[in-house]
Amino acid sequence: MLLKDKVAVIYGAGGAIGGAVGGRFAREGAKVYLTGRRLETVRAVADKISSHGGFADAALVDALDEAAVEAHIASVAEKAGRIDISFNAITAVPQPGTQGIPIAELPVDSFLAPINLYMRSQFLTARAAARRMSKAGSGVILMNTPEPARIGAALVGGMGPAWAAMEALSRNLSAELGPSGVRSIVLRSTGMPETQTIDVVFGLHAKALGITPQQFQGFVEGMTHRKRFTSVAEVAEFAAFLASDKASAMTGTVANLTGGLIVD
Repeated sequence: MLLKDKVAVIYGAGGAIGGAVGGRFAREGAKVYLTGRRLETVRAVADKISSHGGFADAALVDALDEAAVEAHIASVAEKAGRIDISFNAITAVPQPGTQGIPIAELPVDSFLAPINLYMRSQFLTARAAARRMSKAGSGVILMNTPEPARIGAALVGGMGPAWAAMEALSRNLSAELGPSGVRSIVLRSTGMPETQTIDVVFGLHAKALGITPQQFQGFVEGMTHRKRFTSVAEVAEFAAFLASDKASAMTGTVANLTGGLIVD
């Protein structure tokens, strides 16, 4: 098992990405502490993991709440003895009003909304993990961004800058924490049709372009070398590898899982 006896904290675990990563980590032997703003959804993921013989704990944690994040991770560290992996998969930005609108027509608050939300949450959870990991001399902080973090994309408003800022934060974390044995990596993927919000996103962009959501999806998929989007399962599989000791040389970088949409 890649992650035998590792302790992982996952934020946004009730979503498709967070839930899939939690499940993959557990199958690789990790003890997973799942959090989210809707406890019943997180518990459903934990119950599924437990039914397959894995260890999963569910907790109500708003990843934008500094006190809640600190209290939860302190509790996990006390119970489990350490924090080996932190993965923040939150996608709580409301797309209507923030995407599908030309920048020249976008209200300033709508532009800043995703930047403020993503950066606050990623900073709070990464900082909480970094404090414990640096003292222990090991650990991995993971984030996930889509392709607009790197390429210029129309009608994404502040989303692209927010995702790019996440990647910059990860690099800075690596530079500061690397000497203490802590790694920081971003998984950059495509949009994923399995996620709960993708239909809304495709719909907003399609409407702005005067095409159907299916046409928009086909257009973007056609830009990849494989002619299909990255799947949630593929992201979860690679997240487990990156979190493992087999990826010990990787830090301060972005793992390109865009299927050729972005060519490094």
